[in-house]
Amino acid sequence: MKILVKELRLPPTENPAVEIPQLAIKRIASVVPRKNIVSASLFKRSVDARKRDKVTFLCSALIETNCNVSAEKLARVNASVFTDAPSLDSVEPGDEKMEGRPLIVGFGPCGMFCALILAEKGYRPLVIERGGSIAERRMSVEHFYSTGKLNTESNIQFGAGGAGTFSDGKLVTRINDANCRYILEKMHEFGASEEILTCAKPHVGTDVLYKIVDNIAERIISLGGEIKYNTRLDDIVTKNGRVVSAITSDGEIPCEALVLCTGHSARDTFAMLQSRQVQLQPKPFSVGVRIEHLREDIDRAMYGDFAGLPYLGHAEYQLSHRRSDGTGVYTFCMCPGGEVVAAASEEGGVVVNGMSASARDGVNSNSAVAVSVSCEMAEAFGGGIEFQRSLERAAYEAGRSSAKAYAAPCQRFDDFVDGKIGGTPGKIKPSYMGGNVVMTDVGTIFPQYIRESLVEGIAAMDKKLGTPGVFASGDAILTGAETRTSSPLRIPRGGDMTAPGFENLYPCGEGAGYAGGITSAAADGINCAVAIISKYSPF
Repeated sequence: MKILVKELRLPPTENPAVEIPQLAIKRIASVVPRKNIVSASLFKRSVDARKRDKVTFLCSALIETNCNVSAEKLARVNASVFTDAPSLDSVEPGDEKMEGRPLIVGFGPCGMFCALILAEKGYRPLVIERGGSIAERRMSVEHFYSTGKLNTESNIQFGAGGAGTFSDGKLVTRINDANCRYILEKMHEFGASEEILTCAKPHVGTDVLYKIVDNIAERIISLGGEIKYNTRLDDIVTKNGRVVSAITSDGEIPCEALVLCTGHSARDTFAMLQSRQVQLQPKPFSVGVRIEHLREDIDRAMYGDFAGLPYLGHAEYQLSHRRSDGTGVYTFCMCPGGEVVAAASEEGGVVVNGMSASARDGVNSNSAVAVSVSCEMAEAFGGGIEFQRSLERAAYEAGRSSAKAYAAPCQRFDDFVDGKIGGTPGKIKPSYMGGNVVMTDVGTIFPQYIRESLVEGIAAMDKKLGTPGVFASGDAILTGAETRTSSPLRIPRGGDMTAPGFENLYPCGEGAGYAGGITSAAADGINCAVAIISKYSPF
């Protein structure tokens, strides 16, 4: 049997992978003799930094035994019986015949894992992705950075791996889905560090994600699947409540099942779907700025004298504040030792996001500071997408005084509070696009309530970080506009995961409004694949 031993603490100077299994064996010695233990390993590791002078690892361990122990006895030593998550091998295929291959639109985390599961089960999926392969995307992004010429089809938002490829590669999720462990194991199998299996806040890093995406693509192709890059979905042909074919930039493709894994930035796809009577619903989302601090300052603010210890790594925060009117302000997609990246996908708009490599050893740390936007607020601007666009265009115009295209509006936090135009960076230097910023009043690109929420929220979060005066430092750098935190739309679907009125159209992932990150999007893609497998026999 397997036993999960909980709440094991260790000083940050010690290696959890080595010490925690031994602590677990000692903990359960009164109920499981050492001779009956087959193996012991670290299961999960997190950092408890609520007190800077008492930072500890809080861990659990997994022990396998050759004997059975009652739940009552295990409870006495703060342990429990561990049950493995259900295997996807148990999914039984349906008996409805597929006349064509399942067609997946988009090769982000949702599309990747949907295609991977279908390929492993013999369904030979066909994937179309409007952007390029990893190599092509990297060339497009480098060209954009060096020339200011944006490829609207292949960029930080579109292409192999989706928007998450150019990020920190965080695999943290709040969803309680049995497939989350499977996703971590697959990410490790395709190139991620073994640490993601035990870290409570696992991350991969952009440099490693490149390799993982390529390896998953190769596996899908080796199993009979196909991926067509630089192929955009332009229209769908429907008949009697079914999608019979997809019109793409590379021609018409018949389809038996159409899975929409388009991501949150495929605005032209949303417009097309609406014109074809696919239901779309507005949903709340958030907008804001990227805030940058020195990585060393954040590490010391959270870890005190323990900052810099190799087993701790670099500090991560997750902060939030709720205003008296109910508006939420929160940090999102925190990138230790990372940089602010240019994430535009439409001409004439500036969008920022965050990215870091696996080592997280850059000079700055950054995160989004986002303010919640209700459907009613967005409607006053013509809806969520138009509200996002208005901010992106305002950010673009604010940076027009730069000699280089797509400069971002940027400001020190103390100047942001005072509404001061201009100013110069202090000890923290902007990382966006190699410093392609214009120091101006960032607040002018937002409605007043967004600006006020950011000022109040950052000040309130400063008190929660650990060391007052760090998060709300006057030198902290704000860069706008962060608008792509999530999709402003949801495509409704039923229990079989199909859109109402279309028996073979499967809206899925972040773009459809059912995920908020790499892991949750991948999990939704897996669940969609299971729905298709349960209905159809292999192609």
